[in-house]
Amino acid sequence: MQAQTTEVHHIADIIKVMNSGIEFYQEAKSKIEQPEYTGFFNRMIDAKEEAVFELQKFAVAETGAVENGSDTMTQARKAYSNLVDKISSSSTETYVSQLEEVEDKVLDEIDTALKKEQPADCEATLRRVYTRMKECHDEMRMLQNGIMH
Repeated sequence: MQAQTTEVHHIADIIKVMNSGIEFYQEAKSKIEQPEYTGFFNRMIDAKEEAVFELQKFAVAETGAVENGSDTMTQARKAYSNLVDKISSSSTETYVSQLEEVEDKVLDEIDTALKKEQPADCEATLRRVYTRMKECHDEMRMLQNGIMH
């Protein structure tokens, strides 16, 4: 019989990326003044906030504290989008493109965690979160393809 692992791995990193994504979507909402995007961005924010809430207990198990940090690569994308927004009229395309990259990063981080041995309840939560984040990713990809093509 194989021993069940009790160690949680890589959850705090996922939460950091999601926290940055939430901030980035909020920023995009304030910069893109097209009302059709507001509901879409709110759904993405809600999905990530819900996922962070579900994963937080595992982050506490991993690091001993609630994870409130953010991811530096996502922050860099946000800064890039802000810069382009200041010098370009194509800010909607820029934000959507960069947000789609954030969705890619979220899925990559969850994949990384799923490749590690996790406690059963953590793995089940990661799989549920992955499914929801994949839906977010696919929605963002469709939005990106609709804008850019």
